[in-house]
Amino acid sequence: MKASESARSPTRPTFPQIVAASWRRRPWWMNLIWYFCLYMTFVYMPYDLFLKPVAEDREVWFGFVLDGWAAKATEPLHWAIYGAGAYGFWKMRPWMWPWAAVYVAQVAVAMGVFGLLYGPGSPWLAIIPAAVFVVPTVALWRARHRFREA
Repeated sequence: MKASESARSPTRPTFPQIVAASWRRRPWWMNLIWYFCLYMTFVYMPYDLFLKPVAEDREVWFGFVLDGWAAKATEPLHWAIYGAGAYGFWKMRPWMWPWAAVYVAQVAVAMGVFGLLYGPGSPWLAIIPAAVFVVPTVALWRARHRFREA
């Protein structure tokens, strides 16, 4: 028997087992949302906040575009939302229901408003992206049973 095998307790799970167990806690589509939140929290938002020049900064809230310093000032709120989502999906916290569904519903509305205000002119080019976000909104709303105390 190797020294590393004797040091490992048979009841202590390995890292791959922990990852697999975490993956099984959520349906595949919820894992995708979780990974998106992780990416936004640890990759994109730090870049957006600390490295992107103010002149290039844009944030969209409720479908309305903020540029420059107004965008830079609201980035920490987006960062907090994605961080809370990453943590909430990781631990499957009860407070994620209904707030995850409410946030994604807001994104659906924002996609429609953004498309109507800033899009190329066809209302269909606003309705279609908004309708796409209705799918995860409904799925999250119906997933209440998944968000319970461990």
